[in-house]
Order: sequence, then structure tokens, then C-alpha cells
Amino acid sequence: MPLLYTEPSDLSTLEPKKLAAELRAVVEQGFDGLCRLPEPLTSQPLGANKWSAKQVVGHLIDSAANNHQRFVRLQIEPDLHLPGYKQEEWVAVQCYAVMPWMQALETWRVFNQHLAYVIQHIKVEHLGRVWHFEEGPMPLGFLIEDYIGHLKHHLKQLPNYSA
Repeated sequence: MPLLYTEPSDLSTLEPKKLAAELRAVVEQGFDGLCRLPEPLTSQPLGANKWSAKQVVGHLIDSAANNHQRFVRLQIEPDLHLPGYKQEEWVAVQCYAVMPWMQALETWRVFNQHLAYVIQHIKVEHLGRVWHFEEGPMPLGFLIEDYIGHLKHHLKQLPNYSA
């Protein structure tokens, strides 16, 4: 079973518009606080063997990119078989450690605004469609919930973020 960031809700209680609104709120709150971080601080690792704020935001961009595929494809196909991704390698290859801070933040914000738009238009009956990957099956509704939980988890690690 994959690392989960939230407990799954009963799929019959999920509403795409509410999930989209929650995502928008988390992103806007995060963006507002993180914009005030000085560039030099964003390049410093958050601890021993930890990513910097830039790398964490880069990882969140990658998470958005990978989940975008899942959210869209699961509206087209009832069952989806896509691999996960190698997060350390993705962060390194894309050189997030040296990306300008505001470029990283704006990319993250805009990508998530688009994801919220996609989520709000998901048909309720598609929330039970399943993504199959190495660690087991996951329905679209829970995938969205866990995406938001994952986002909150990482934002709490960053300076200037308040939940």
C-alpha cells in the first residue's frame, strides 16, 4: 500500500466542486505565505539530507504533473495502469535547486489552479474509477483527497506556511 496522507472518505460523500475549492484554498494560502520567503533561504536544505524549499515546491510541481495524467485519464478509462515516478530523480533532473523561487512558486500555483479546474468538472460517477500501480489500486476520489493531503503535508514543512 502506498504512503497515504489522509484517510479515504466514502466515495458517495465526495463532491468534485468541494474538492476543487479545498485545493484552491490550500494553494492560495500556501502561495501567499511562501511569496515572502527571501530567495537565499529557499535554496538552503530544510535539514540534514532534506530538500530545500525550492526542491519541495519542485516536487509538488512534479506531483501535480503526474496526478494531472491520472485525473484526466481516469475520466476517459475506468481502469488505468500507469507507473508511479522516481521523485528524487525528477527533482534532480529538473534542477529545481537552482530555479528562481518565484518561477517555481508561480508554476506550482498555476498548475494547481488548472488541476482544481479539472477536478471541479469530474463527474461524480467517475470518482470510483481505479488507478492501478505498483503499490495497489486507488480510486480517483481517494487519489484526489490524498493529493490534497500530500500537498498539505509538504507545505507544512516549509517556512512561512501556516495552516
